[in-house]
Amino acid sequence: MNPTAMQWVAAIVFAIAIVHTFSTKYFERLAHERPRHAGIWHLLGEVEAVFGFWAMVLMVIMAILIDTRAATAYLDSRNFTEPLFVFAIMVVAGSRSVLHMARRLVETIAALAPLPSALGFHFLSLSLVPLLGSFITEPAAMTLAALMLRDRLYAAGVSSRLAYATLGVLFVNVSIGGSLTPFAAPPVLMVAGKWNWDLAYMLTHFGWKMALAVIVNAAAVSLLFRRELAALGTPKTTGDTRARMPGAVLLIHLLFLAGIVRFAHHPPVFLGLFLFFMGFASAYPQYQNRLILREGLLVAFFLAGLVVLGGQQQWWLESLLRSLDADSVYVGATALTAVTDNAALTYLASQVDGLSEEFKRAVVAGAITGGGLTVIANAPNPAGYAILRGQFEDQAISALWLFVAALPPTLTAILAFRLL
Repeated sequence: MNPTAMQWVAAIVFAIAIVHTFSTKYFERLAHERPRHAGIWHLLGEVEAVFGFWAMVLMVIMAILIDTRAATAYLDSRNFTEPLFVFAIMVVAGSRSVLHMARRLVETIAALAPLPSALGFHFLSLSLVPLLGSFITEPAAMTLAALMLRDRLYAAGVSSRLAYATLGVLFVNVSIGGSLTPFAAPPVLMVAGKWNWDLAYMLTHFGWKMALAVIVNAAAVSLLFRRELAALGTPKTTGDTRARMPGAVLLIHLLFLAGIVRFAHHPPVFLGLFLFFMGFASAYPQYQNRLILREGLLVAFFLAGLVVLGGQQQWWLESLLRSLDADSVYVGATALTAVTDNAALTYLASQVDGLSEEFKRAVVAGAITGGGLTVIANAPNPAGYAILRGQFEDQAISALWLFVAALPPTLTAILAFRLL
């Protein structure tokens, strides 16, 4: 394939955007050191704004090099369903009723375990909730787990080591924990229909292995930091001290959540349900906390930018995939996922004809295994980042330390897939 000049430019802009995601803490420091232009430095220090910003740059370059019609036509050809869905599901899953239900479930199970309350809560938040992502979708699971951990763990002022270790396991476990079903994890969803992967297939070839890895990862980090977690004592309850939650309100919120999940591929339907949800939330404010609209919009902006930038990378990604065999594609897919969205990677693989079943399983396993290594690796990761970053120094999460923290649980997932 002979790439065009525009494709080379897009690849360069994409590479700059990736480097930028690893440099956000630098811009946050500039904001403190140079307050005169703190606004622009804060903007460039927002990980969620990085890909949206560079997508805008790419569209301006395309309009200059070709014309505005070409840039507009390219945008019209992109599918923005996933950013819209993640925005809607984040806001609804982060509502007080849904969060209340998830917390009560985790607390009830934790109370039955012979463990200190904070230790049990930590383990279940990193195991049970990510596995629920196979049914309520990964973005919803990420939102619930991040909010619960923010209020019950990070707000207690834990050490930086525990903060990053928890974040790394959360990102990895959400990525692999959604593989029990064919409809919850974006990289699986991209190929399940075309390759005829049903529920039985997913459970047999991926689900039980990844579920075991999720439990091992959660148990390992909880045991490693058991003394610090035990010292936290009984977690304080936040956000549930207002009017008592009626069962009918809880049920209506769950119905909205279920409806949005059910029609995840039909934007007019799930956006309509989301608007109805907003109306209901406004009508009964006494049963609501602040809806995470800002966080949801930033995450949607991030993913939309990734859709725009990623659409121009097919020429080298597909060529690279075609050059790999079934044995090497797993490692290659895991590494590639760290620098590009894993759903985009599996989608490109689904467009290649004549792949063996072993090759198909390897590329999908690699995509979900590497989904926790960086913020851009998996669509739900920006949601967790947006919710938790305020608990870290300078309100920014180091991409390097996230990568380091996610390596051990990623290796566990690799061993589970390759050896079991």
